[in-house]
Amino acid sequence: MSNLNTKLTNKSYQRLAGKVAIVTGASSGIGRTTAKLFAQHGAKVVVAARREAELATLVSEIVADGGEAIAFAGDVQSEEFAKSLVALTVKSFGRLDIAFNNAGTLGEIGPTADVSAKGWNDTLAINLTSAFLGAKYQIPEMVKQGGGSIIFTSTFVGYSAAFPEFAAYAASKSGLIGLTQALAVEYGAKGVRVNAVLPGAVDTDMYREKNNTAESQAFLTGMHALKRVGKPEEIANSVLYLASDDSSFVSGTASLVDGGLSINRT
Repeated sequence: MSNLNTKLTNKSYQRLAGKVAIVTGASSGIGRTTAKLFAQHGAKVVVAARREAELATLVSEIVADGGEAIAFAGDVQSEEFAKSLVALTVKSFGRLDIAFNNAGTLGEIGPTADVSAKGWNDTLAINLTSAFLGAKYQIPEMVKQGGGSIIFTSTFVGYSAAFPEFAAYAASKSGLIGLTQALAVEYGAKGVRVNAVLPGAVDTDMYREKNNTAESQAFLTGMHALKRVGKPEEIANSVLYLASDDSSFVSGTASLVDGGLSINRT
C-alpha cells in the first residue's frame, strides 16, 4: 500500500491528472468508490446524488486526501439538474473530460403482471433517461475541447443472465447498452468515447438490501466463476481504465466486469 500511495503522489503516474470528472450516484457504493479513485489519480471531481450529507462527507474525505472535489445534490431524473450539473462543473473547473453516469435503482420488483406503470416509468427514468439527460449536456462540452469519455453503469441482468420479477430493471439497464452504442457512433469522430460497464453482483448497500439471507447470497456467489461477489473497488478500477487515456481506442463496448458470471455454468 505504501508503494501505491507513493506512486499516486507522482503526477506522472496519475492516470487522470489535469482532467475533470462528473460522477453521479456518488453518495454510496460504486459511485462513491470511483469518485475517490478518480481524485487519487489526479482528477478534479464533481460528485452528484440526492443525499447532500453523504456527498459532503465524501468531498471532505477527498479533500483530506489531497484531492479536489465539489458536490451537487439533486434528482438525476430532472433535465434541469443535468444541465446545471454540467454548468457547475465548467464554472468551477473550466472543462469536462469524464462523466461516469452511475446513478441507478433496482426499481419496482415483482411479477411483471403486477408491476405498476409508475414503477416501470420511475425505473426507466432513473436508470436510463437520467443517463440520456446527462450525456445530452455532457457531450457538447466534451466536443468543444476535442473529446472526452462517458461511462454508464449497466448490468449483467438482462444481458448475460436474467431473473424473474426484474423486468423494469433489466429493460432499463439493457437500454443503456443501446444508448452507449448509439452515442459512440454518433460522436466518435468528434473525440467522445462512450462505454458501459456491466458489473456482476457487487457487495454494496443495494446488494445487501436485496440479498439479506445466507441462501440468496450463496446463490449469487455460486453464479460467478470466481465463486465470490465483487468489491466496489474492482468495478471502480475498470471505470478508471475507461475514463483514462489508457483506453483511447475503446468505444461502444459493453464491458463485463462480472467475475466470470457470463460464462459460468457450474
